[in-house]
Amino acid sequence: MGRYRAPRPPSAKYITPEGAARLRRELDELWRVKRPAVTRAVSEAAAQGDRSENAEYIYGKKQLAEIDRRVRFLRKRLTGIRVVDQAPTDTSKVFFGAWFELADDDGGRTEYRLVGPDEFDFAPDYISVDAPLGRAVLGKTLGAEINVPTPEGERHFELTAIRYGQESEAKKSPAEAGRITGGNRRATANEPN
Repeated sequence: MGRYRAPRPPSAKYITPEGAARLRRELDELWRVKRPAVTRAVSEAAAQGDRSENAEYIYGKKQLAEIDRRVRFLRKRLTGIRVVDQAPTDTSKVFFGAWFELADDDGGRTEYRLVGPDEFDFAPDYISVDAPLGRAVLGKTLGAEINVPTPEGERHFELTAIRYGQESEAKKSPAEAGRITGGNRRATANEPN
């Protein structure tokens, strides 16, 4: 068997405003803080003489290459990405940026947020729109049965809540959790449509 690997399918080109801000902060930190510091360290190490046996110089050059690679990736990604900053017109379905709650077969409930592939690792309750669970819930309405293939076998869930907003109800203070605003209305399975 050859070593050829087919190219990965392109990831979704969407990101939440919070995710875009985080990536911009990372780019700014790398470009304005880390890169100049590493460049200074490399030039100091180079001034010490023989570069072929200078571990600080070799390590610094590797760090610079890693920083430059990440900077190139972030710049390219941020120019080709679409920031989704509005809730969809139909908030009764799960679309990008939605918080949704799933009930499993054992009665356990878990809340997730559907986000872009560049931000799913920012929080444990973020699910990428490209992940199997993300693809399975996309466009579903309350009460929908969700079947997700996993390595252990297919798992079954029921969609019990959908809402659009910035943070999870569990992360809000009790005073904030009881308040309902127009852009952050929570639809639940018990409400009439």
